[in-house]
Amino acid sequence: MNYKNMHKWNLSPARAKEIQLELAYKVIRKNEIGEVNFVAGIDVGFDLKQKISKAAVAVLSYPGLKLVEYSKAELQTVFPYIPGLLSFREVPVIIEALNKLKQIPDVVLCDGQGIAHPRRFGLACHIGVLFKIPSIGVAKSRLVGEYRFLDQEKGSMVPLTDQDEIIGSVIRSRINVKPLFISIGHKINMDKSLEIVWNCITKYRLPETTRWAHRLASL
Repeated sequence: MNYKNMHKWNLSPARAKEIQLELAYKVIRKNEIGEVNFVAGIDVGFDLKQKISKAAVAVLSYPGLKLVEYSKAELQTVFPYIPGLLSFREVPVIIEALNKLKQIPDVVLCDGQGIAHPRRFGLACHIGVLFKIPSIGVAKSRLVGEYRFLDQEKGSMVPLTDQDEIIGSVIRSRINVKPLFISIGHKINMDKSLEIVWNCITKYRLPETTRWAHRLASL
């Protein structure tokens, strides 16, 4: 996969925030996605002792959710751990893993935020804009925003809002488990994001894209 390098990665947190604000205007919040035959999931881990970042990308058939291809990469970790700026820590090694793929996914499901972010530019937006590919944020925790009571039943959904703006959806993917926070990444709208995420969820809390990537990362 080819991407457009828009900035440096070894920079100050202040400059990273400026870049997020600049690139947030490039995020496309409407569908520019065609037929979906392949979906990808990404998992990133860190060897803190060796200061190494490790990424695994799993490409699955859609809607069958069978593993088609995967890739892995390792890089020296440069950027520190700062909530809200995690993409600057994770995207460099993700780029390396994505560039190894032969089968280009039609959409990427990211284990992180999309526009549900203080500057409306989370990990999923960053990957989507750099690679010009549809992307979705599927986060395990809330970074910003508020939501009303969410029923414990699987399939329950409520809007995630921030300053009177709907920035995502909170969904219950399995009965009596913690919710997931879904938001637009790039070139897709909220309804289509939810459709794809629900179709990637089977009997577990996390979509199969994330589960496959995490499994491969541990090999």
